[in-house]
Amino acid sequence: MVTGLARTVMVQGTASSVGKSLLVAGLCRYFARLGLRVAPFKSQNMALNSFATPDGLEIGRAQALQAQAAGVAPHVDMNPILLKPEGDMTSQVVVMGQPRARLSAQAYYDRKREFADVIGGALTRLRERNDVVVIEGAGSPAEINLQDRDVANMFVADLADAPVLLAGDIDRGGVFAAFVGTLMLLAPEHRARVKGLIINKFRGDLGLLTPGLDMLEARAECPVLGVVPFLGDLGLPEEDSVALEQRLTVPDTASLECLDVAVVMFPYISNYDDLLPLENEPGVRVRYVGSTAELGTPDLLILPGTKRTFADLDWLQANGLAEQIVTRAAEGLPVLGVCGGFQMLGERLADPTAVEGQGGERRGLGLLPCQVQFEATKVTRQVQGYAQAAFLTDGQALSAPTTGYYIHMGRVQAASGAQPLFVDGQGEAEGCVHDQLPVAGTMMHGLLDQDLLRRRLIEYLRRRRGWDPTYQVRAHDLEAPFERLADCLCSSLNLDQLHRIVGVEAPQ
Repeated sequence: MVTGLARTVMVQGTASSVGKSLLVAGLCRYFARLGLRVAPFKSQNMALNSFATPDGLEIGRAQALQAQAAGVAPHVDMNPILLKPEGDMTSQVVVMGQPRARLSAQAYYDRKREFADVIGGALTRLRERNDVVVIEGAGSPAEINLQDRDVANMFVADLADAPVLLAGDIDRGGVFAAFVGTLMLLAPEHRARVKGLIINKFRGDLGLLTPGLDMLEARAECPVLGVVPFLGDLGLPEEDSVALEQRLTVPDTASLECLDVAVVMFPYISNYDDLLPLENEPGVRVRYVGSTAELGTPDLLILPGTKRTFADLDWLQANGLAEQIVTRAAEGLPVLGVCGGFQMLGERLADPTAVEGQGGERRGLGLLPCQVQFEATKVTRQVQGYAQAAFLTDGQALSAPTTGYYIHMGRVQAASGAQPLFVDGQGEAEGCVHDQLPVAGTMMHGLLDQDLLRRRLIEYLRRRRGWDPTYQVRAHDLEAPFERLADCLCSSLNLDQLHRIVGVEAPQ
């Protein structure tokens, strides 16, 4: 076991989306297997996928997954700064799990000292409670115009005195140049922190790559710690919404006995990991649509969460999707709204204090008897309830409650007598259901993680198609992907070298 402050190791990348988050998750699971107390850490995360911790604080979804990989509960110290973009120039700044300000990039950088103190405190507390802290960087450490203001990469490595593993994505091409170029642009003292290179997302014959590895080590003057294969079917959520842009599709009408689920691809879509359990079902095809031409004739339409409800509602109405949704719902198309998507299904939305930046009022789609008002205090907490909507339960009572979490600033007030979607253990109503149409909404994230509810929903949709409704869902199991990921790292990395870098004993 490690004594004193935890040992640290940091995964940085030659660019965004090189796989840092999954590498950190895999390392967390690997060290946890050795009986070590492990925690993930990311000082500053820019993401619209977030999660409510058990004590009701907001952190990046990736850090919550990494905590699960480590076998511990997610804690706000694991992600002290969360930036939630609200446009090209501004972000909501969540500090220690609570919204602190809405800042431009320049204003945020001007407060580096303040946020650096927050980061340092969180990192120290994690190191006091654990044996190993696996740290994730952000983007690239070699953005030379930002290095003096960057609080996510080498600044944290210095704070933690952490050795750095530099990861590059070979699937994109140009990985050798990315490694050498990144190292060249680092200051000498930071270049010295890089103790190993990880080539990630490799496909093909490793024998053909080996000569390049020898040349890379010579040019970079740094050892290659390993080559990690491409793992495209782990079933874990993507952190970056860029991945969703590849899923904007036109309808495929040729698929036999495969349900078609269309998800509206809002410009500010958030918490789209809500849809992952459906995406992993072999009998379901999930499409992300951004126009009326892409809508087709789905079996289910989902309006997901959004960081900017007003802006995305304006977009929905401007491109004609709003009118199509109302028309299709009236014709009997099942529609489910989650968080911001639920709010849009109501009759009226009001933001009197400009919580979302624009302020004013909007007419909703009018498909649910409820109204929304935005308030400055964000609701972040975990929740459970029993589903009431017939189309979510196939008209049958559920034997187990649905569990999830809230992250929202819009408060929904359903009309008197409106049917709720969920009722919790204390009898408190949540969500809303149309009294005649299969339209429902909820503020709860994570409801589709529940295997029983997901099966009942799929069976309902299959019954509408005239198919045999019997369906066996694929169990939503996050443990298996983490185990597979750790196994992959064990077979891909030089573990003896890894242990020497981190400073912990290798298993005998």
